[in-house]
Amino acid sequence: MEPVSKFSVPNLLLLLAISSLSLVGVFVLNSIAPYVFPTHYIYLILALILFFICTRIDFEIFIAFSPHLYLLSILLLVITLVIGQVTRGAVRWIPLGFLTIQPSEVVRAFLLLYFARYLAERDLNTKRLFTLFFLILIPFILILIQPSLGVAILTGIGFVGILLSSIIEKKYFLMGLGFAAVVIPLVWFMLAPYQKQRVTGFINPEVDPLGSGYNSIQSMISIGSGRFFGRGLGEGVQTQLAFLPEKHTDFIFAATAEELGFAGSFLVVIALFVVFWVLIHIIGHAKNPTARSYVTGIFLVLFAQTTIHIGMNMGLLPITGVPLPFVSAGGSSLLGTAIALAISTNARRLD
Repeated sequence: MEPVSKFSVPNLLLLLAISSLSLVGVFVLNSIAPYVFPTHYIYLILALILFFICTRIDFEIFIAFSPHLYLLSILLLVITLVIGQVTRGAVRWIPLGFLTIQPSEVVRAFLLLYFARYLAERDLNTKRLFTLFFLILIPFILILIQPSLGVAILTGIGFVGILLSSIIEKKYFLMGLGFAAVVIPLVWFMLAPYQKQRVTGFINPEVDPLGSGYNSIQSMISIGSGRFFGRGLGEGVQTQLAFLPEKHTDFIFAATAEELGFAGSFLVVIALFVVFWVLIHIIGHAKNPTARSYVTGIFLVLFAQTTIHIGMNMGLLPITGVPLPFVSAGGSSLLGTAIALAISTNARRLD
């Protein structure tokens, strides 16, 4: 094994950014949702352990076992549908004692790892292209029928990142776009009624301010009321009086903006952009094409996740269940992101 030095500047910056985001998350969550503790601390410790373990495993080892990790991912997604815990009509979580795990969040890093290897190991022809789409469609459908639209979208975006960074003929890329153009409209008919309402509510939230438009309106009020320095921890009206829904997960950015103001929100955005910069640096110094493709996919996933979360909190995008990396209370998202970033650090060649 030849893991990247943990004392390299990019790695230290990455650790600093992750620590800053986690610290902001702990302070805000303690203020708005103290009931998520001590469970949130346990997830943070588990994420730290997994991050350390994965950084000690060479990238080539992950690539070698990526087919096995793909099969394990599919198995976990199937098991979720069979024995998963039903919450609000969705089957996304597997109970493990006093903890719950959402496999669709955790396995994304492994799925993208396999797709990156598949595109890099041999030249792509028409047969391999259709095989690839089939292999992608299996986990995508398993995630979508849970239903978990946000996770399915992010997984698809990760694949697009891998595809864009791979050396393939333009005709195959155009075929991929054609495939997406056919599949995306069909997704509308697979959406649950509440998901369709979120899309229509985004177009004009004022039409149904107490229904489909409620979340978006309350989120924008929360962000605006924070001003520059915020109302203070424990002093947010929208968060403390429960006007803001899902304040500890889907709307953590709005809660942060209300209690810590523009200053706190700006710190979160800067820390996230440090994470993006480190990933871009790794892409530019990747060990091989497979490593470059994988990290590009992870970069697009995290960038899209951040954009979607902040965008929907500000009323710029439709509401969907997407947590803010390392800030939201979501143990599975935390674990999955930690694994993805740890594998990415070992994708950089040693200088």
